[in-house]
Amino acid sequence: MTIDTPTAPSADKIEIAPATTDVWDQLRSSFAMADCDADPEILVWARRYTRNPQQFENQLHAVLPQLVYVQQVAAQYDVAGEFVLLPWIESHFRPVPGRKNLPAGIWQIMPVTAGSMGLRVDGHYDGRLDVPAAANAVMKLLKQYHDEFSDWRVADYAYNAGEFSVKKYIQQHGMPANEPVIPSWPVRKVTREHLTKLLAMACVVREPDRFNVSLPTLSDEQHLVQVAMPHSMPIAQAADRAGMSVDSLKDLNAAFRTDTIDTAAASYLLLPASHAQQFREALLSQGSRPTASTSLSLDDTGGSDPVSALPAAGTSVNISQNQKTHTVQNGESLWQIAHHYSVSTAQLQRWNHLHGPILKPGQVLQINDNH
Repeated sequence: MTIDTPTAPSADKIEIAPATTDVWDQLRSSFAMADCDADPEILVWARRYTRNPQQFENQLHAVLPQLVYVQQVAAQYDVAGEFVLLPWIESHFRPVPGRKNLPAGIWQIMPVTAGSMGLRVDGHYDGRLDVPAAANAVMKLLKQYHDEFSDWRVADYAYNAGEFSVKKYIQQHGMPANEPVIPSWPVRKVTREHLTKLLAMACVVREPDRFNVSLPTLSDEQHLVQVAMPHSMPIAQAADRAGMSVDSLKDLNAAFRTDTIDTAAASYLLLPASHAQQFREALLSQGSRPTASTSLSLDDTGGSDPVSALPAAGTSVNISQNQKTHTVQNGESLWQIAHHYSVSTAQLQRWNHLHGPILKPGQVLQINDNH
C-alpha cells in the first residue's frame, strides 16, 4: 500500500464507544457504500471468500477481537464501517512483520507512509504493528480523505493508490458518478480490486446466510483493552503475569521487535479483558502499582502517551470491600470508564443496574475489584 499524505495526524484522544449491541448489527448500521448486488464482481469476490464456509468462519473467529477493536476506533472518527474490514483485505488481520522497504502490519503500511502518519518505525519498535496506534492513524487518514473528496470510494482509492494519484484522476476525469459503483477511472487493476474486495467482505457481513456462513460472537472477556505499563519488562515476564503464552502476547503486541516491552516506545499493552485484570493483579501482588487502562493520544513523532495514567479525579477506593467508586466527569463515556479499570461495559452496567450507555456528570459508579 502506498499513500501520499501532506501531514501527520494531529494528536487527539481516542475515546472508544461502548459496544452495547451485537457487533455485526453495529457494523451493518455503519456501512455507507454499495450492497451485494451493486456490481457482479462484488458477488464474485464474496463467493471466493466464503467458498469454504467453515474455514472462513474459523479465520474470522480468530481475528474477531482485533476486528472489534478496529470497529470501535472507526466509530470514533465516523469512518464508514466497510473500512473496519480493510485489514482483512490487506492481511487477513495478520501482524505481518516489516522487512526492509516492504509494507507491514494488519494495514500493510509502507515505511515512508508510516512516517507521514506519525508512526515510529525503527529497530526496536514498529508502530505499523501497534494495533491501537495504527488503527488511530489509519482512521484519521481515511476521515481526512473523505473530508477532502466526499466519497468513500475515492477514499479507498486514495488509501491504495495514493492521494496524489487520486487528485490527478479527478483533474483528468472529474469526480466519479454514483454509477457504476466501482468508478470507471483508468486505475490499476489492483486498485479497482481493492475496493471490490472491500465491498465483497461487507456483502458477506450484510447477508451471511446468502453465503452459508455464520458470523462468530465475542465474549466480554475477549474484548481487547489497553493496559498502561508501569515500567519496561521482558515480554516473557509480562506474558507470565497476564497468564498468556509468549506467542499470544507477542501477536497482540507485535510492534515490539525485541524481547522487551519498552515503555519508551509504547507505554501500554493490548490484552484481552480477562488477562488484563490478571496482569494488573499480578503487578499489585509483586509491588508494582499499575496505572489504569488508558485511551491514547499520538504525538507528531509517533510516540504514544496515556491520556489518563491514573484513575480520574472523583475516584475513591474502598479497600475493606474491595470496591472502587468512580464519579462521572463531564464528557466521559461508559466505555472510557470501563477502559480505565480493565473491565467490560457489560460488567459496569450490571454492577450499577444500568440499562444503556448514557451517563450523567456527577453519577457515582461502583467498580468491583473481585470481578
